[in-house]
Amino acid sequence: MAQEQRFSETSVQLTEAAPQTFDSSCAAPGNIYSAILSRNEAVKDARRLKDFQELRDKYVRKKVLFEDPLFPAQDSSLFYSEKLPLKLEWKRPMEICSNPQFILGGANRTDICQGDLGDCWLLAAIACLTLNDVILKRVVPHDQSFTEDYAGIFHFQFWRYGEWVDVVVDDRLPTYKNRLVFTRSGQTNEFWSALLEKAYAKLHGSYEALRGGNSLEAMEDFTGGVTELYEITEAPKELYNIMRKAQKRGSLMGCAIDTLVPTAQRTKTPSGLVRGHAYSVTGVEQGKRKDGKDLMIRLVRVRDPWGVAPPPACKTNDWVALATTEEEKQRLQPVEQGEFWMGFEEFQKNFTKLEICNLTPDTLEDDQMIKWNVSVHQGRWVKGCSAGGCRNFPDTYWTNPQFRLVLLEADAKEKTCTVLVALMQKGRRMERCVGGGLHNIGFAIYEVPKEMKGNQQPLAKDFFIYNASIARSKSYVNIRELSERFCLKPGEYVIIPSTFDPHKESEFMLRVFSENRSTSEVIDGEIEAESLPFEEKETDEEKQFRAIFQQIAGDDMQINAYELRTVLNRAVEKHKELKTEGFSLESCRSMIALMDTDGTGHLNLQEFKHLWNKIKQWKLVFTRFDTDKSSTISSFEMRNALTEAGFQLNIQLYDIICMRYANEHMELDFDSYISCLVRLEGMFRAFKAFDRDGDGLIKLNVFQWLQLTMYA
Repeated sequence: MAQEQRFSETSVQLTEAAPQTFDSSCAAPGNIYSAILSRNEAVKDARRLKDFQELRDKYVRKKVLFEDPLFPAQDSSLFYSEKLPLKLEWKRPMEICSNPQFILGGANRTDICQGDLGDCWLLAAIACLTLNDVILKRVVPHDQSFTEDYAGIFHFQFWRYGEWVDVVVDDRLPTYKNRLVFTRSGQTNEFWSALLEKAYAKLHGSYEALRGGNSLEAMEDFTGGVTELYEITEAPKELYNIMRKAQKRGSLMGCAIDTLVPTAQRTKTPSGLVRGHAYSVTGVEQGKRKDGKDLMIRLVRVRDPWGVAPPPACKTNDWVALATTEEEKQRLQPVEQGEFWMGFEEFQKNFTKLEICNLTPDTLEDDQMIKWNVSVHQGRWVKGCSAGGCRNFPDTYWTNPQFRLVLLEADAKEKTCTVLVALMQKGRRMERCVGGGLHNIGFAIYEVPKEMKGNQQPLAKDFFIYNASIARSKSYVNIRELSERFCLKPGEYVIIPSTFDPHKESEFMLRVFSENRSTSEVIDGEIEAESLPFEEKETDEEKQFRAIFQQIAGDDMQINAYELRTVLNRAVEKHKELKTEGFSLESCRSMIALMDTDGTGHLNLQEFKHLWNKIKQWKLVFTRFDTDKSSTISSFEMRNALTEAGFQLNIQLYDIICMRYANEHMELDFDSYISCLVRLEGMFRAFKAFDRDGDGLIKLNVFQWLQLTMYA
């Protein structure tokens, strides 16, 4: 089996422009983007707007300025890992200047000047956002002001894991000596960019959570589409044409220069550009040379979110002099602060990454828009159960969530189907305050053999040992979203998303885009239970138990949970290989509930005998999976043990069992193992008792529900 290569982590918190791979946001021209907003989204937008207006109007009527209780004007909203040496004051815009404006003269790139926070990746994306008016007005609703219906409350919209969310903030902003500490506009009385940054900080828990990142992440949160990353040294020859097409379609573009060694101090290249810093691509132009030569002038316009003067090597006047018409000269005059033109060849030599955020994956390859089929799946990796790591860990890899993909027809004039798979880990930026970070994530695609097609059960461990993937992500990378494009034959496939190492927990979202008809679903398995066969003939061991049972039970020949524990523990003492301390009282109570058919809280001899036969069968299963003879089985192997014991469950139930019964080492001892099986057996039996018509649905009143769950 080919081992997967481990790639070094690439996200660096000390630098602002962290390396990345695909992300999932999309910016398109206004008319196209408007067209793809579904009726349902329009209804949701209207509902969100109504909720905000009702909240704002309440404060207007009360003549009280809104103070956000969820993101208070306190240090906890600023930083979680350090205390500032300076005393910052939270002030409203009207306390900072005499005539505050939300947007002054239209939102544009000069409204975004970086402050004392390492979030240039965010500001570069905001600068790109201003180039598309339709998207901008969705993220930054323009009907807000400091005069009409002013109540100190503002709202912004972000795409969040498949849904648009409305983030409400008050307008108290951190200042020092009456100047904004973080993002500000070039005009001192304009505040939309500062408030947008605050809303984005609230979305992630604090301002500090915005330190370090990549523009793709913010581009995605502003649009909800799909992004692509190009390592410029490995980019296709037609990269310039790709950029031109992207500009025509209103795509958002950013670029950066990797740092070879992460440092707290930024360094400059010989041309004056800054390593580890995020820039925006704001224009792409080409034309014939003025001197009549056949060579074309190919230019890229870049903007520094710091708004500083362009590097000395980027002299715009040199390019203007080569223009052939007045129109070209006007286009080549960068009027925005911190903006400059570069020759495309120089752009390639200086920058190492290009980020493009498009409407759909085909936007950059075809002039005609194609409607893609899109499937979205929410999932999670759970420690000890469904966080199996990559194929370097064959004992656990198979436990990762599995998703079936069926490609029904090839692309037009092709024999293959174009598919884009995007895997995103959710909520990791917000987890920074408790030591969380991005996991190294990746995925692999396997072709399903003919004899296994249509199988509703997940692929087993042996399949992955003897079968290689036919496609996979290039690497495991610690980035929020990883995406790859593939060309696959029509057929049935299984996608396995995973972290590199086992036991790395996170929620994730898997999106699958296909050009033509396809279906995609999680392979969850059918839920069912089968009884293991056992011999009814009484063995010598059982004859001994009968004697013990009679001795403990007394004249009524019935035992309670305390007495059952005594009987069972005497029995397991004879099985030295289990190395167990015996059954707990709680386990015995569950066994009583399982076998107690008459509701007396006791077991008679026949019920006890039936229980003991089950325990013996389950013990054989336990012994088979206790390969190291430690009297424990791993939580991963518990899935196979449950299957062999006759239980078919889905991944959510396996996760629950792991969390409920495994110890801190992700292992189950014999008592926990038996307790789990007893509970499963009992709940299946109860369900079947209530499901009288056999349709797989039951209806319980509160008394029945409590009676069932409290006694089980």
